Amino acid sequence: MEEYQLKDREKAILRFVIHQFILTANPVGSRNISKRYDIGLSPASIRNIMSDLEETGFLNHPHTSAGRVPTDKGYRFYVDSLMDPPKLDLNSKKIVDVNLSSAPTETEELLKVTSLILSDLTNQLAMVTYPKFEQAVLQKIQIVQLSSTRILVVVSINSGMIKTITLEIDAEVKEEQVSSVQQLLNERLTGLRFSEIRNTIEERMKDFNSESYRPIIRVFLDSVDKIFTDQSSEKAIISGTKNILRQPEFEDVNQFQSVIELIENKDIIIHILDEKKLPMEDDVSITIGQEIKEEKFSDYSMIKKEYKIGDMHGTLGIMGPKRMDYSKIVAAVVYIAEQLTQELTKQR
Repeated sequence: MEEYQLKDREKAILRFVIHQFILTANPVGSRNISKRYDIGLSPASIRNIMSDLEETGFLNHPHTSAGRVPTDKGYRFYVDSLMDPPKLDLNSKKIVDVNLSSAPTETEELLKVTSLILSDLTNQLAMVTYPKFEQAVLQKIQIVQLSSTRILVVVSINSGMIKTITLEIDAEVKEEQVSSVQQLLNERLTGLRFSEIRNTIEERMKDFNSESYRPIIRVFLDSVDKIFTDQSSEKAIISGTKNILRQPEFEDVNQFQSVIELIENKDIIIHILDEKKLPMEDDVSITIGQEIKEEKFSDYSMIKKEYKIGDMHGTLGIMGPKRMDYSKIVAAVVYIAEQLTQELTKQR
């Protein structure tokens, strides 16, 4: 992190300006700080300090107002050095615990509930990505014959999750053929990661040349990318559009449009959520303004954390205006990620 040599008075004023701006969404003046906070400084002294903070890039001075607003640099220093330690109140924790414990046990439904809880607690746009199957380890494959030319493939993963897919076979097959192929696949693929299976299945099966089993083997080889890849085509769940649109920032038509565009293009969200910014994957990540590489979201901040399910992981987080209660939201994101991990672990 870049070192900023701010004096104690400058730190205090920057902190108060950001707190006031978070509360009101209006530029903050020196008189406002003087009246609201007992810091033993005159409005003139506060104004001079705010001017210094503007010169060093921590505050900005909108041309239509006498007050000042935080810059990305100001928010970054606040988040790294000045904000209160993240702590979620007991009532919020209870809401999370009750809703998660009573949610459906299916992973997809649990993730949907998680997204709604996160949005309601933070009043921001909440996002949850599905677990990444690249590191999933195959536990076993079951093949159920639906008809003479259709089979249902049930893939069980070490994390406890199950994936199903229906495949059409070009030739008629019998139950004993299906059973033999199932046994063979389990012998040669169990314990491998999905990424390994996709890359090596042809090599692993090439010496199995029995004519009677070839149609089933062939459909597996042709469908390997469908079978051993991410479970959901959606890949991300987004909640809280109404919450975020109630905020003052979105009275601006351009800002409103950017949110709608974000919601309609989940690929952008997945890309941003998947970006690694931290040296330790267990940490919470806070990305502010222009730190988000998508230029159209330079007026937003994102707070995210990974959750885990066995060998796999996904990401949950929020996106909203830079003017947000960072301490409260960090606490909510961290707690919900931890509780989601616990709920998913129970299901294994």
